[in-house]
Parts: sequence; structure tokens; C-alpha cells
Amino acid sequence: MTVSMVKGQRISLEKPGGALSMVRMGLGWDAVKKKGFFGSREREIDLDASCVLFADGTLADVVYFGKLVSDDGSVRHTGDNLTGAGDGDDESVIVDLGRLPVHVTSLVFTVSSFNGQTFNEVENAFCRLVNEIDGGELARYTLTGGGAHTAMVMARLYRHGETWKMNAIGEPCHGRTFQDMLPTITGLA
Repeated sequence: MTVSMVKGQRISLEKPGGALSMVRMGLGWDAVKKKGFFGSREREIDLDASCVLFADGTLADVVYFGKLVSDDGSVRHTGDNLTGAGDGDDESVIVDLGRLPVHVTSLVFTVSSFNGQTFNEVENAFCRLVNEIDGGELARYTLTGGGAHTAMVMARLYRHGETWKMNAIGEPCHGRTFQDMLPTITGLA
């Protein structure tokens, strides 16, 4: 059963019958249709999902369109969608929780507009956490409202003892890449 999350909400990722082993953070979006003299037209919006790995608040690794696999192979980006066209997840990051090094304590998922388009030009944006083993959606967070920002810290997965939890963050910020967002990301890790 999917949990529809709100900004700031935290949920446990324990599931009946055992711990999660592999999850996928999916990101989806559509471009706002522009109405013009000859009807409406759809623009292409290039949003990029990134996953920043932290060890007790210190940057440990990153996965994004320019580095599709973490150094240890436990986190993998499925590829860059340059337009947002199509239904469902436009970009995804798959995390093998069992392979994550024990020193990695949190994973922060971000979205940024590589071409500098603002979220005023984006609609129907969401992130969702899926059990990669059975395809079941665990949680969904709608990235509500537009805004003049070009990036957002979407969510964080973090260790809580022997289990994992998810925190819906939804913190708007500015930047075209995760590097531009690092001060904000680090403060939320």
C-alpha cells in the first residue's frame, strides 16, 4: 500500500516479513503546456535526478547523469531523460540497500533543471519509492507548487538502527547540478 507523503513526513521502510533489499526512487514530471496564438504547445524540460550519499554528514559519493554508478556499485542511475516526455518515471535511481557500505548513513535525492528552467514551467512532478523486487510502490511525494527555483531536495533515505526510513523534504533551492546545491543538501543530510 502506497503512503502519500507530505513535506517533512517520515516513514519507516520496514515491511512485513523482512527488510527491504532493493528500492528505486523514481522521478516524474511534465512541462507546463504554453498557450499561444496557434493553440497550446509543450516544451521540453530537462530535469535531472541525483543521489548524494553521506557518511555521518560527510559527502561519501554521488550518482547522477554524469556518473551513473556509485563507486561500490550499490547505487545506479538508469539514465538521463532530456525532455520529461512519457508517462511514469522519467528518471530513476536504484539502490541495493544490502550492498550499501555500512558507513553510508543517508542518501539524499535531488532534482535540478540543467537548462535553468524554473519549477514554474513544470507540472505533475513527483518522486516515488518503489520496492524493486516486487514493483510495489511504497511511498509517493508530490513536488507541489511551481516556483522560481531551479532545483529541489526531494527526499532522504536514512539508517535508523537496523532499518531504513524515508523523509519527504521538498526544499526548493537554486542550481543546475547537484554541485550547485551541495550547501543545501549537506544541511539536510
